[in-house]
Amino acid sequence: MHARIGVVRTTTAAVAAVVTASVVAGCSAAEDQVPSIGYALDNVVSTYNANTVDGAASGARQAFPRVQTGFSYLGPEGEALADNDIGSAAVVPGDVLTVRYVIAPQAVYSDGVPMTCDDLVLTWAANSGRFVAGENDLPLFDAASTAGYKDIDQVACSAGAKEATVTFRAGRSYSDWRNLFGATDILPAHVAARVAGVPDVVAPIASDDLDVVGRIAEFWNTGWNLTPGSVDTSLLPSNGPYRVDSYTADGGLVLVANDKWWGIAPSTDRIVVWPKGTDIQSRAGDGELEVIDHGAGNDVPADGFARTDYPSTGIEQLTFATSGALAPSAARRAIALCTPRQSLFDSYGHPGFDETTGVGSGVVDSRLVRVDDLLYAPVAATAANRFRQPDIATAMAELAGAGIDGLTVRIGYLAPDSRRAQIVADIAAACAPAGITVQDAGSPQFSPTALRTGEVDAILGSTASASGAAGSVSDATAHDSLHSGAGSNVGGYANGRIDAIVDQLSVETSDASRLALSTEGENILWNDMPSLPLFSAPRTAAVADGMGNVVVDPTAAGIGWNMDRWILHR
Repeated sequence: MHARIGVVRTTTAAVAAVVTASVVAGCSAAEDQVPSIGYALDNVVSTYNANTVDGAASGARQAFPRVQTGFSYLGPEGEALADNDIGSAAVVPGDVLTVRYVIAPQAVYSDGVPMTCDDLVLTWAANSGRFVAGENDLPLFDAASTAGYKDIDQVACSAGAKEATVTFRAGRSYSDWRNLFGATDILPAHVAARVAGVPDVVAPIASDDLDVVGRIAEFWNTGWNLTPGSVDTSLLPSNGPYRVDSYTADGGLVLVANDKWWGIAPSTDRIVVWPKGTDIQSRAGDGELEVIDHGAGNDVPADGFARTDYPSTGIEQLTFATSGALAPSAARRAIALCTPRQSLFDSYGHPGFDETTGVGSGVVDSRLVRVDDLLYAPVAATAANRFRQPDIATAMAELAGAGIDGLTVRIGYLAPDSRRAQIVADIAAACAPAGITVQDAGSPQFSPTALRTGEVDAILGSTASASGAAGSVSDATAHDSLHSGAGSNVGGYANGRIDAIVDQLSVETSDASRLALSTEGENILWNDMPSLPLFSAPRTAAVADGMGNVVVDPTAAGIGWNMDRWILHR
């Protein structure tokens, strides 16, 4: 409870500041409202699909929550809130979890094609992990996470219908089912069907026609990639208040009001999203930027902007490769042993805020339990305060025991990022006495798949290797990144017992069982060391004078969760 209060307090402070500005602005004449708002992210927007491995780590969830709507959205407390504009979702009584989804009759994409249950079928198929091919049974869809969707037995849908019945497998009553089919999860199935050359996606998915599903998957994986200057908007229909109008390097990602939207019209007709690499100071100085959603510790304009620093639900962490130089778990433990986690938190973990308990209050010692969960303290105790301060002697002993004479570790992250660059530098200085050479491999072109391909040995990022905003009240994303075969498990970690624990935690409702499972899991993870949690990732929100209704959201959706309510007066 106390941890939640910390988040609420910082969020409320941000809201209060904006509401005050909005009230003052409200005294102005209507013609003083500015028709376009600039919105800067600390991440790339390289795809319309936030569900692929690289897409989930990108800024797509910050940019498109009001472009790609679903049956729920991540609200300012991090929880999944029902989006009644899209329709309804209700549990059907029975022995197995069954949910009936009804799409609003008026729900239509910006290209005039109705939203149907076909969209839910594609969402499930792409994220279920059940469609595989080749000698190694590799998934056809490059989904970042299968959490929840893999527990669904079937999606009963008549192609073109406005309702679907989703039935989960017996014994797999997924506790976070309300997070499924949410904002940025649902993509236009009619576009994938058109490109694949089939009437609809339902028939080939239902019949396991792998040839056709393979064509659908090929488009789903890469067909929605975005390259500034060469974007085909016919592939990007929207079912939300905004739609994509254009995307260029000089003009940003332009979202405009969707005239087919059936809900309340957006307060501002045009939002321009500026991705990572934008000259923030220059754009702000030119009056082209009014909302900034960045990781803390990076420069934001001071003059004419109100700033709020707050801890997010994402966890800043190192994700290690489990192959190459770091294949021995001893090598990964050695890095953890020389990493100065306590001093990293002291220096970079709480800029602009000072939480005394819960989220943002200290070093994070669990991968399986949220910091604001009542079970966090006993599970975190498993770490026994190890790996807090550099232990050079033990780190050297780990390397010697594994026969490793010197170790070089390349840490990648999406650059430029002054806070993460400083963290890497501090780790390098602390680990050098142990004979470990840490190299800064940050790059503007960095993506989590670099760990898969061996270009780096570790990633410095947030939950599931996200470069920007991350996390939610649900543990699903964090858990799935530890599951063997999961797309977001870019380090290739595999432990059968951890797989079983993660699978059980997703349906477990007993606190006693959750405590036992999580404690056992953390004991394994502190030994295997597939990742090293640092602290709750700090975020910074900055809004220009005259902005109203910008509400801090500590999750993967970032500030963009309610961009259709933003308003600016000058």
